[in-house]
Amino acid sequence: MTIPLLSLSGISKSFAGVQALCGVDLALYPGEVTALIGENGAGKSTLVKILTGVHQADAGEVRLQGAPVHIGSADQAGRLGIGAIHQEAVVFDDLSVAENIFITDRPRRHGFIDWARMRERARLILAELDPRIDPRTPMRQLSVAQKHLVQIARALSNEARVVIMDEPTAALSHREVEELFVIVERLKRAGRAILFISHKFEEIFALADRYAVFRDGHAVGQGLIGEVDRDRLIAMMVGRAVQQAYPKAEIEIGAELFRVEGLGRGSEFADISFNLHRGEILGVYGLVGAGRSEVMQALAGITRPDQGQVTLAGARLHAATPQAAIQAGIAYVPEDRQVQGGILGASIARNVALPSLAHLSHRGFIRRRDEDSLAQTYVRQLQIKTAGVGQRLEELSGGNQQKVVIGKWLATGPSVLILDEPTKGIDIGAKTAVYRLMAEMVEKGLGIIMVSSELPEVLGLADRILVMRRGRLRASFNRAQASAEAIVKAATDA
Repeated sequence: MTIPLLSLSGISKSFAGVQALCGVDLALYPGEVTALIGENGAGKSTLVKILTGVHQADAGEVRLQGAPVHIGSADQAGRLGIGAIHQEAVVFDDLSVAENIFITDRPRRHGFIDWARMRERARLILAELDPRIDPRTPMRQLSVAQKHLVQIARALSNEARVVIMDEPTAALSHREVEELFVIVERLKRAGRAILFISHKFEEIFALADRYAVFRDGHAVGQGLIGEVDRDRLIAMMVGRAVQQAYPKAEIEIGAELFRVEGLGRGSEFADISFNLHRGEILGVYGLVGAGRSEVMQALAGITRPDQGQVTLAGARLHAATPQAAIQAGIAYVPEDRQVQGGILGASIARNVALPSLAHLSHRGFIRRRDEDSLAQTYVRQLQIKTAGVGQRLEELSGGNQQKVVIGKWLATGPSVLILDEPTKGIDIGAKTAVYRLMAEMVEKGLGIIMVSSELPEVLGLADRILVMRRGRLRASFNRAQASAEAIVKAATDA
């Protein structure tokens, strides 16, 4: 067997009395992709932070090419040849592509930045990834997919031998995912060891050579990907067999609750008309750039449409601001949980309470006991893994952060709940918990609008499905009529 390029043995780490990792072992081999699989809170993010020098392990050993190493900082991880590409692209929008690639190690000459050399080195690295990207281009002009490529280029600029990819496809279109797969194959041929973290089994089986499964901070399984199937991986992840991926509740659809007529906004979207009933889950599907999120933000008062009208429970709605939308009974869970959804440095209790402060305060003072009680309700209901409601949001795993954001808006007692990619970056166990919560909400008479790029999710949960393409509604399907082929055809130019 090939000697591992990077190996970990007995790695343990705890935070505030919570054991995040407990004696885990992991081996990464040159020229291979190892898929790291596990529910949110299983310890994956903690392991990545240890490998990239953000955290130091309490116990255990890391070996690079057989020699023990200490990763005391992010800078040290880079010098050792360990690079990471994160789910949320970590870039500086006001700097150029070249400056982002060499953000920590800019070429210098006589004490000054050697701009010509930096741009040429950036051009050579980008030639392997996407030669269409100009090193002089400001980062803000790039797409999400291109920003991920710049992160990969940054790792390659340090001659990274170990490349960590943490949910790199979460915000990419199908075509962009295929392009990323080609780049991963190039990295393999170059002898890099790749740690690939994903909740998407089709990606895992398409890319990985090996797998490692974490559960509750323990390594519970590892081996060759060709020797395991999806059901076995799920059973290891959650400790039980998952029989039903999409627990669709059979609920009687009620009267019309919400109506949108002729909604439009500049070049973003036009002529959007649909209705929503009590007890109904309305799915909205479309490719990246179809205008789905833009429509939902207009309904939530974040942006103002140029034309059209909205009625809620028969009354004309003028949701010119988010506050007006909340007061009317519309709650919007945004796609980007870290930028739009929550305040990372604030506690769980503070995040959950923010939209409900008017009900939690007396004479201008917040009742902390009520704030904590409200948060504890949704920690229990959503099964959020935390040391307590005083823990900061940034200390939670990505999936648990998403649950806090969902809980925050449920606490407002909405009539219409808009969920924009609610299970993005969430593992299968957490997804099931969200789906069951959705079923409970519609059973109580809420109407849910669910924007999702996951076709099986839309087909499995929605009572009706709207398909958007290029800022317009292109098709509508009842649950009985819907098929994957018809939806994809409507979402594309085919």
